[in-house]
Amino acid sequence: MTSQSFDAARDMVARMVRDNWKWSLVEGILLVILGLLAVAAPVIGGLTVTLVFGWLFLISGIFGLFSTFAMRGAPGFWWSLLSAVLGIVVGAWLLVQPGLGLVSLTYLLIAFFIIEGVATVMFALDHRRALPGRWGWMLLSGLVDLFLAGVILAGLPGTLEWALGLIVGIDLVFGGATMIGMALAAHAEMP
Repeated sequence: MTSQSFDAARDMVARMVRDNWKWSLVEGILLVILGLLAVAAPVIGGLTVTLVFGWLFLISGIFGLFSTFAMRGAPGFWWSLLSAVLGIVVGAWLLVQPGLGLVSLTYLLIAFFIIEGVATVMFALDHRRALPGRWGWMLLSGLVDLFLAGVILAGLPGTLEWALGLIVGIDLVFGGATMIGMALAAHAEMP
């Protein structure tokens, strides 16, 4: 790819992201709200926590899926699609099998954070090539996911009681703030 064709491709992708900045903003706000709900969830207790997390993942996954298809020409489409589908699958599974218990839920969340972290890092690297200046937020979000998976895993079994809501909430709030920051940066670049 020549320098000139790379510049044209980068400009086209930047234009697509700017044109769809509202989707990222709305998704970011939704994730922040869901994250705050997740932080409050452990106070509810047991089976209800599993159902709350199921709905949180399902709602964020569905909205992420719509957002991903709305910006299907943007870089990292497949990583974003993987993340949205993962949220839907995990959410649906938790709703169908709410009796999983805290131990199973904890291991499911560890797997989710590892897969989500890797997908977000890869998504960020795709953005690095096409949209320099915004990819750092996504990279940081993916690294936070991987860090949170490590925190849960390292703290077992003591993390079963308190960590789920707090860590899922932190992840959703941080991911939402990342989406908001990217949307506002894209909007600021508009002519």
